[in-house]
Amino acid sequence: MKTFKVDALSDRSREELQGKINAKTKPQGALGHLEEIALRIGLIQGTLTPQLKNPHIVVFAADHGIAREGVSAYPQEVTYQMVMNFLKGGAAINVFCRQHGIAVKVVDAGVNFDFSPDLGLIHAKMAKGTQNFLTEKAMTPQQCAQAMDQGAAIVEDISRQGCNVIGFGEMGIGNTSSASVLMSELCHIPVAECVGRGTGVDAARLRHKIDTLKQAVARHKKSIGTQDIRDVLATFGGFEIVMMCGAMLQAAQLKMVLLVDGFIATTAFLAAYHISPGVKDYAFFCHQSDEHGHARVLQFLEVRPILNLSMRLGEGTAAAVAYPVIQSAVNFLNEMASFESAGVSNKT
Repeated sequence: MKTFKVDALSDRSREELQGKINAKTKPQGALGHLEEIALRIGLIQGTLTPQLKNPHIVVFAADHGIAREGVSAYPQEVTYQMVMNFLKGGAAINVFCRQHGIAVKVVDAGVNFDFSPDLGLIHAKMAKGTQNFLTEKAMTPQQCAQAMDQGAAIVEDISRQGCNVIGFGEMGIGNTSSASVLMSELCHIPVAECVGRGTGVDAARLRHKIDTLKQAVARHKKSIGTQDIRDVLATFGGFEIVMMCGAMLQAAQLKMVLLVDGFIATTAFLAAYHISPGVKDYAFFCHQSDEHGHARVLQFLEVRPILNLSMRLGEGTAAAVAYPVIQSAVNFLNEMASFESAGVSNKT
């Protein structure tokens, strides 16, 4: 099992970077959050002239045993059907990535379907979905460790292709249920306050979803009470969530810029943060999802989302839509004139 340890960012070049930002032809702070983004990317890359190279978004897909309890508005086969849609280029994530020149990689982390080996899919299947965590643990400790290692290996391979900015998305019917319970356990918030409508369940099914997840938490309460984050992940996680967690930790170890999508991806990040808090320095949270628990988990992490467009699709869509904003931050740092170079008088 891989050891994940992410070092927090060094402040060595902070003063120089801030000086460069302040010297641009604008009032100090006038570019708002863009200035914070530019500063942090410069710190991540340890340079006054950061570059975003070969951007990728990785979509991790898997099925969930808890879906058998009727917690989703869609049947489980939608997971593999949407994977096929990704591979054919027909999903929202494909549209936005084409628009912005971002490569899309799709990972079968544990979909309940046998995909042909020639589809261009990254084959990393742990099993054909997790177990139903209402009645048993979602996965074994060995599967959990293997999924994290597999996520790390996928990121290492992408990094070797010259990528230094990577976004994380997901697909999996039932995964808002898994993410809601993980959020509850890791943030110490009652599960009812973490549960949202997911794929769009009606009021009656939402009540059923909350009741089901409450029962699941009560069932496992004693067995996970004193155990570590990996035990919580093995009990309630999905293969795509666990794989994403390992991928995020590896990306931070490689000093890549991390683009975190919505509620599911943020929950995977939350687990990564509990394992190695330094990962937070490398992550940009691309939006605030309309999924009920997302605002609370962003609050818990004390992070500021880049966008708020009332999106709740997942797939990495917010990471793709936010990417031009990240580019704008890097471009102003590298290309905008300074007061001195432009011959413009600075504030007295």
